[in-house]
Formats: sequence, C-alpha cells, structure tokens
Amino acid sequence: MRHMKEAGAGVTGAGATSAGVTSADSTGPDVTSPGVTSPGVTSPDVTGSGTTGPGVTSSAPGEGETASAGLARRLAAFRGAERLLTGNAALETVRERLDRLAAEAPAVYDLDSRPDFYGDEDSIVGELERRTADALGTEAAAFFPSGTMAQQVALRCWAGRTGNATVAGHPLSHLEMHERDAYAVVSGLRMVHPTDAPRLPTAAEVSGLAEPFGALALELPLRDAGFVLPSWDELTAVVAAARERDAVVHFDGARLWECGPHFGRTLPEIAALADSVYVSFYKTLGGISGAALAGSEDFVEEARTWQHRYGGRQFQQWPAALAALTGLDRELPRLPEYVAQAEVVARALGEGLAGAGVPWFRVHPEVPHTHQFQVWLPHPPALLDEAVVRQAEEAGTALFQRWFEPAPGGPPGVALTEVTVAASALGWTADEVRAAVREFVEFVGRVGG
Repeated sequence: MRHMKEAGAGVTGAGATSAGVTSADSTGPDVTSPGVTSPGVTSPDVTGSGTTGPGVTSSAPGEGETASAGLARRLAAFRGAERLLTGNAALETVRERLDRLAAEAPAVYDLDSRPDFYGDEDSIVGELERRTADALGTEAAAFFPSGTMAQQVALRCWAGRTGNATVAGHPLSHLEMHERDAYAVVSGLRMVHPTDAPRLPTAAEVSGLAEPFGALALELPLRDAGFVLPSWDELTAVVAAARERDAVVHFDGARLWECGPHFGRTLPEIAALADSVYVSFYKTLGGISGAALAGSEDFVEEARTWQHRYGGRQFQQWPAALAALTGLDRELPRLPEYVAQAEVVARALGEGLAGAGVPWFRVHPEVPHTHQFQVWLPHPPALLDEAVVRQAEEAGTALFQRWFEPAPGGPPGVALTEVTVAASALGWTADEVRAAVREFVEFVGRVGG
C-alpha cells in the first residue's frame, strides 16, 4: 500500500531476456515480469494525430548540432520520408493543417452557421458536446480547452459532493506525471495510491486502502505503464470495490476512445461504469486541442461553473470544436482497425529485432491493449534518435518517433519509444515492418560505431 504522492513507480532493474520479447498478460493485471518493470516516462505528455509522447516536438541533436538545428533536421527528414510507420501532426505546416480542416469540415458541420460565443449551446460547441455525450452514452458533456482543466474540475466537483478531498489514483497516472501537481496546488486535493505496480489497481488493493477516499481516478489506458488496461472483469470489480468504499469513480479517458476492442464492449458500456469521464479530442482523434467532461446533467452543469472559475469559458473555440467533430467522424470509426493492425506491427517489430540479433529488447505489451505500445532497446536515446533520422534521410523510412529515458530510478542504459498505429501504418505488412526494423538496427550499428 502506498500513501500520498511518491516519485517513480516500483522500478527494479533491466534483467535481460534472450533476444526476444518479454511476456505481458494482454489483460494487463501484471506487467512487471519477467525481469523488467515498465516505469513511467519523464517526458511531457505531448501528443498529436497518430503519435504520443514527445514525438518530434523536441530532439536530441547530433554531434555539433544545436537543439533548433536538430529539430529542423528531424522535421525535414520525416517530411521527406517516403513511408512513416507512426505519423505526427507536428509534421504539418499551419497552412497544411488549415487546408485539411477546410476540406474535412463541410462534411461534419454547416459552415454557414454563426460561430460560438462563450460555448453557447446553440453553436458548434454545443453540437460537439451533444455528439460527445451521444458517443459516450452520457446525459451531458461539456467542452474544455484542456484535459488538465477537465480533470481538475471533475475532482474538485466530487470533493465538494462527497465531502472528502482525498483521491485514490496511480503514481504513473497523468494526474501525477503530467499536470504539475495541479490537483494539490490548485484544487487542494491529496492523492493516495492503492498500488505502485505498473498496472491499474486491483479490487483488493482499492478495498484495502487504510483511509477513506472520496473518488477513485482510473486512467484508461494507463499510458506511462505502456498503455495497459485491465480485463473487463477486473475493471468492473475495481469499480464495485470503490462503490463499497462509498467513493465515486472518475475515468481519465483521454484515450478511452480506443479501449472498446480490448474490453469487447461499446463506449457507452465502458463509460457507464464511471460517474464522470474525461476524453481528449486531440490525442486519438487528431483534433487541434480540447477535451470533454461527461456525466449526468447536474454534474456537468456544476462542472461548467467551475470551468468558468478556472478560466475555461473562452470567447470562441470553433476551430478546435470543428477539428474535434471531424475526428469523431473520421477517426473514431477506424479505431478497431488501428487496434488490430497494432497487434500485427508489435509482433513484427519483435520478430524483426530478434532476427537482427538484438541481444535485449522489449515490446510492451507484447500484444497491445490498444493501438499504442512501447518498444525498449539497450541504447542511449540520443543514439537511437540519430539512427531514426538517418534511416529517414537515407532510406526514406521513418520507423519510430523520439526515444527517451525511463523515469528516474529506471533501468540504466536503456531507452523507450511509444508506437502509435494509425492511418499511416495501415498499409504496412508484417514483412515490411520486419525488414524496416532490421534496417533500423543496421543504422543503430553505424551510429554507434
């Protein structure tokens, strides 16, 4: 049992496997064995269409390069590549993004309608809120400029309603890793941890917390543990355990959109387990920005009040709302296809690394729970980043995005990257992935000397 905020999350060591992929239960109850735990990531949670993690928003420059020159080189290499396994919205220019929005928007909304003013109901923002509530099967939803604000408002509302300012959450959750302790600094809440294992808590762990808590916050999937999910039975048991403790349940569902295939359930069935749900419009759906907080009519109405107090009632938000509507229309129906292709890509990456004679690596989870997963290699991030750029420049193939170190206390001498399988990956066969990863290993050898 862990109480209050803790740095890191139960990282042990790098324990090698034999040129292969360590096993991971696809249901996600235990991803710590064999040998390597999956610690959190210290990078900022910067995501875009078709990627997660730092993507190309920053880069480790090569020898003699400044940071800005390294970034420019990386962008040029990716834009010039003939094939990308993992796309990235950061590769688009402002003009290209505007052109794409203008091309896609007429299919999802009447562009001759007036714009929104302070998120009024009879506008594009109101339409987005209604469509989001319909997709999730909730009574209502409110549009927020950011997910961090939506999370803080949700937990602040529940603290007032339950009379308990303690939140049960995970040390690898977005609340702990990527929001600068906003729940405590801004909202005056405190966090307790049912577990520090790199997975969602179990029902027994929630039941066994030694102090009362007003809300249980569950991030689905748990990104910094490898985009892992529990099984459906495990999830329902955890929710039931929270209810037995007289607590409400909040889903950090920034990536909830892609969880259906793993659970074998619809979005409304998943959302119905929680008292409130936050979803992002820019991570999986490829929007410009923005999020939604969904739940009952009275909860969402209260959330709007706190949204105003937190500075989230903005004059006009129609560009973000329009991009979110196009994402709901275009990307949401394709997610099952992305998840299925992620299994093909993950398996082929593992086979390619093994075939190239890499002495240790990890594809985690071995069978992805969503369309995103981690790849670990025993090299410094800067070396791997340079190999990524050189492969794009010289071979026209961009296989990975940026590599980075695990959280402090993680296994030394290794780096990980996050792979997102979306539209750009659908045309790749398993043979093509295996060939590309073998080629990447050759570039790693050249860079490493």
